Amino acid sequence: MISQADRDRLRRHIRQEQEKVRRDIVYLGAQSGPVAPSNAIGRLSRMDAIGARNINGAKLRDARSRLVLLDYALTRIDHPDFGLCTSCGDPISLARLQFLPESRFCVECAG
Repeated sequence: MISQADRDRLRRHIRQEQEKVRRDIVYLGAQSGPVAPSNAIGRLSRMDAIGARNINGAKLRDARSRLVLLDYALTRIDHPDFGLCTSCGDPISLARLQFLPESRFCVECAG
């Protein structure tokens, strides 16, 4: 069972993570736009730029997904079953929740 003090700390941590992810989304959104043909020095440079854009696009999708999960975690933090594994029902360790506050599975079930 997670104490109220731990829930309050997790709530603050989730809000900090949300702000960080929002900043990442803005940055990655700017980095994952189209690559103009005039930006290339040569064929290889353009291919590198397109590859970087694709990587940033994947990171952007991951960041958006994580923000949704963090938002959901914040709405559930005061529910009695917050911090319980949705698979086995065992408590999720506080250390795991501090590292990944959006975790819905204990380490064993996540594996």
